[in-house]
Amino acid sequence: MNNLFRFILFLLLMKSFPLVAQQDPESNEPFKVGMAGYTFHKFNLDKTLETLEKTNVQYLCIKDFHLPFNSTDAQIQEFHAKLKSKNVTGYAVGPIYMKTTEEVDKAFDYAKRVGVNLIVGVPNVELLPYINSKVKAYDMKFAIHMHGPDMALYPDADDVWSHVKDLDPRMGMCLDIGHDRRNGKDPVADLEKYQARIFDIHVKDVTAADKSGTSIEIGRGIIDFPAFVKMLRKVGYSGVCSLEHEKDMEDPFLGIAESIGYLRGVIVSTKN
Repeated sequence: MNNLFRFILFLLLMKSFPLVAQQDPESNEPFKVGMAGYTFHKFNLDKTLETLEKTNVQYLCIKDFHLPFNSTDAQIQEFHAKLKSKNVTGYAVGPIYMKTTEEVDKAFDYAKRVGVNLIVGVPNVELLPYINSKVKAYDMKFAIHMHGPDMALYPDADDVWSHVKDLDPRMGMCLDIGHDRRNGKDPVADLEKYQARIFDIHVKDVTAADKSGTSIEIGRGIIDFPAFVKMLRKVGYSGVCSLEHEKDMEDPFLGIAESIGYLRGVIVSTKN
């Protein structure tokens, strides 16, 4: 199995294999492989898109350091044109932290102008009723991002569910499988349990199921990725699984390539 993963990774790193680039393992799956913009918070958009092109990742969760909140309509159009030139779609914005109603308003206006209908957010709990009303008014989905034991605010999927279960069905979660695991939870079971309210997934591996756990290349940690991919199929998840690589962030590129290659290797090896 390891030889298969290494082979796929090798092909992903070789730009001279256009046929492979057109036939990614997830092309026949309900879900998509993407990238969380936070992975590149040390790098500009050009370097980000260069990396997505080399790994043939075509979906990006947009962070404001690549497209600022105060961008003009012309700048937003230029941003999307640059993504299109690399065959990349910006499918969501965030994570966006929100502590006031004004920041909520700003986030929804930003998402509308960017042209996406999914916001990944980290709002103060008291703002949830107001966000619920904005979701209805804008007809957008809102996915609360979790942060494991590092923050008391939304540590895992159970906690997010407890806050959104009685709200509009467009209020849900971004399941960060690494942080969920670091808070002692099982992200595979949580994917099945909360499937109806999971609108985005941040994919990473971690070294331990507690606060000591750190981000590591996918396949080197403790998360059961074959079970995770099988569950994606079982629940019919049709959103994006975006790699959020938080190791070696000054120079993450080999780790990104290894992680994408491993994930696609698992997709191949678990097909019936």
